[in-house]
Amino acid sequence: MTANLLVPSVLVGRQAELAKVRHILEQDGDLLLAGVPGSGRRTLIRYAAQVSNFRLIDIDCLRATDSTRFLHLIAAEIVSTFSEAAEQALIRSWCTKQALFWVPPVATDGLQWLPEADEWELFQKLISLPQTLAEWLNCRVVIVFQNFPHIRSWDRGEKWQTYLRQEIQIQDRVSYTLIATVAERWVQHSNMQVVFLGPLNNEALSDWLVSTLITEQLVFDADGRSLDLFLSYVQGNFGDAMTLARRICLETRSQLSLSARQPFVIKPEHVKQAAQALVQDLSVTFESLILLLPPSQVRVLESLALDPTPSPQSQEYIRKHRLSRGGGLQGALASLEQKGLVYGAEYGYRLTLPLLALWLRDRLG
Repeated sequence: MTANLLVPSVLVGRQAELAKVRHILEQDGDLLLAGVPGSGRRTLIRYAAQVSNFRLIDIDCLRATDSTRFLHLIAAEIVSTFSEAAEQALIRSWCTKQALFWVPPVATDGLQWLPEADEWELFQKLISLPQTLAEWLNCRVVIVFQNFPHIRSWDRGEKWQTYLRQEIQIQDRVSYTLIATVAERWVQHSNMQVVFLGPLNNEALSDWLVSTLITEQLVFDADGRSLDLFLSYVQGNFGDAMTLARRICLETRSQLSLSARQPFVIKPEHVKQAAQALVQDLSVTFESLILLLPPSQVRVLESLALDPTPSPQSQEYIRKHRLSRGGGLQGALASLEQKGLVYGAEYGYRLTLPLLALWLRDRLG
């Protein structure tokens, strides 16, 4: 009943960003796709690759607990992306010319390397392979690195990151896309272009929501109060919108069975009940998150949850919420923005996770 709510069949509200990303990639450009969790960064790059007929290699650096794991992730994604028999034959042919690799008897065994192979040399070879395949197949490749900064957890000297940044500038058939919360300082001094995904506007979100829920035999009330309440809860966060929509479907399933011939009308109380149930389910996660933050950041987070403002640095706001002055406040805001928990000045210093904001408001009474 609710599976289609998890994976939208269309790109929702990101047409302008899609056009920009496609233009960058088609011009052999590289980009950093920035935005908070739930903003649709991975979905957008997948659409761009699909529409422009690019091959997509998607690597989540959060899964790379060390350099060995990182190499296996790269190798697995290359084999998965170039999975046709003719492409696998090209990979096997490439392996025979590399002293570090051995060719398994079955192509589906993927890329294999000798136990004594040097990891740094392996890394350089693997990163060059997509460029080689793109030249042989006359295609373009997009390599996506999610959570790119996580490499620092084991790449202490930034040797691997530095090499990747160099390759980003060199390869002409491979475009690199880094997915992160905000643009890091080094990006500003590179040729990478930054595309930031802010919260969706209510019009785009409403269009998707109404058309999606009607397929589930659900409609909002005629006066729009339930839809307005829904939009106020999710605040343009598409991830939270999908989660809340799915919860409403689950909460109303029993009523639907009684009135299958007519769509079930969603009323404000249904939206409120679903939101409260979600917050309750997520309370342990939110509590754990708060415990990991310094007290100064928790204080700022609570203040913005209760009272979003475009000017948290104003004397009036600082006095009202008893915040620290000067660098302490600015440092807390910058750190929360870096963590993807707060929007910066462009979006009025508010929490990026609306359900977290709702939980904090309930917690603070």
